[in-house]
Amino acid sequence: MTDKVKEAIENLYRYRTDPIAFVREQFHVEPDAWQRRALLAFVNNDHKIMRICLSACAGPGKSALLAWCGWLFMSCYGAKGEHPKGAVVSVTKDNLKDNLWAELSKWQQRSEFLTTNFTWTKERIFCNQFPETWFLSARSFAKTANAEEQGRTLSGVHGKYVLFLIDESGDIPPTVLKASEQALSTADKVFARVLQAGNPTSTDGMLYAAQTKLADKWYVIKITGDPDDPERSPRIDIEWARQQIQDYGRDDPWVMSYILGQFPESGINTLLSLHEVEESMSRYYSPDDIKYSQKRLGVDVARFGLDSTIIVPRQGVAMFKYVTMRKAKNPEIAARVVSAKSKWHSEMEFIDGTGGFGGGVVDALEQAGHTPYEVQFAGKATDPMYYNKRAEMWFKMAEWVKKRGCLYECPHLKKELIAPTYSFKNGKLILESKEQIKKRLGFSPDRGDALALTFAMEDAPAIHSPYKYLDDKHSGLKSDWDPLKN
Repeated sequence: MTDKVKEAIENLYRYRTDPIAFVREQFHVEPDAWQRRALLAFVNNDHKIMRICLSACAGPGKSALLAWCGWLFMSCYGAKGEHPKGAVVSVTKDNLKDNLWAELSKWQQRSEFLTTNFTWTKERIFCNQFPETWFLSARSFAKTANAEEQGRTLSGVHGKYVLFLIDESGDIPPTVLKASEQALSTADKVFARVLQAGNPTSTDGMLYAAQTKLADKWYVIKITGDPDDPERSPRIDIEWARQQIQDYGRDDPWVMSYILGQFPESGINTLLSLHEVEESMSRYYSPDDIKYSQKRLGVDVARFGLDSTIIVPRQGVAMFKYVTMRKAKNPEIAARVVSAKSKWHSEMEFIDGTGGFGGGVVDALEQAGHTPYEVQFAGKATDPMYYNKRAEMWFKMAEWVKKRGCLYECPHLKKELIAPTYSFKNGKLILESKEQIKKRLGFSPDRGDALALTFAMEDAPAIHSPYKYLDDKHSGLKSDWDPLKN
């Protein structure tokens, strides 16, 4: 045995009791205080700490912590003939792929030891020497799965060394824990952990269950971005957090969940579910289904440099491919709307005039002899149950999606439509602010806003039948026809 191999073995044994050194030496970063606490809990031999729950505000580095624990487990645990095995799950397959599974790859690339000895693939991470028995596997369950099917998500992982990593557990049903409990209950286990992390958004998920009816079984670590808490996560911008609390109040559901890291009394309400959006994107209508419906354009004008101006066409139950314009000036946007109007013969054009950004577009269209309808998102809603016009339009659009609407199939649009949450303000329904959504998504929900604009007024029949503008080659209305194509 070479000195290098001896040193590596000594380090791996050392990391079992000093996981903070593992993170420092393999990934070259310094864990935050709450991350150090979680790492030490993860390696604690006390059998009472087999289930660890991270109840977190948004953005403190919980996915990184899960990834560190995953690699620590894969690197340092096991025995001759008994290799470590684990499963990783998130609220959806796409969420797992884009977040925690990608995070595992990111941290592997920072470690020469991990890149040499392990292979990361889209569905499995395995030790190069023992690929069949030494692994972490990516798992998912269908949105439509029943309780029994959900409970089987983590099944099939057995052994003396077992790990289950569960990301975004705030919205994952507690039934998913069923199979993991079976693995923890085996008498011959040496090291077994269930580590879940999520935002406290829903009172129906496993994150809430771990802090209420199952509290005696779980070791809970709460992570907050509260500016007044000395133990707050340093990764949440303190001035931004203060501003959100000032604007919306500490009892606002979004503030409580995503900044304070607390469960709102009634949970966070999501406007649209992933299943509802995906179902809408799978619908199909023929030209005859929509030929008597009014054609509309929704135009969301970019406010800042990284945002885009979006033009969305909708006719009755069908949304079509949208136009994206980056760094376009008002005359260019107006010209593109005129081009779309003359080509597609739209009857109504709704322009976002919030903050004056779309005012120039409206002026240019009026000077050209058109009659656009300017919409103020912060303006008064037609229906008094909504706090403002933006909330009213998004709720009308969500109702359309749930009932018969056919959305243009687009991953960015999908993310934007399932992101917004709503609450009540002065007894009226209010949508989460665009700035809050942008902070969470990393980009502005411009596509969703443009589509919502087409619901600024109740739908109406077409003045003239539009059927003559749709020939047979345009019969694929689900997503393949682009009526605004230049």
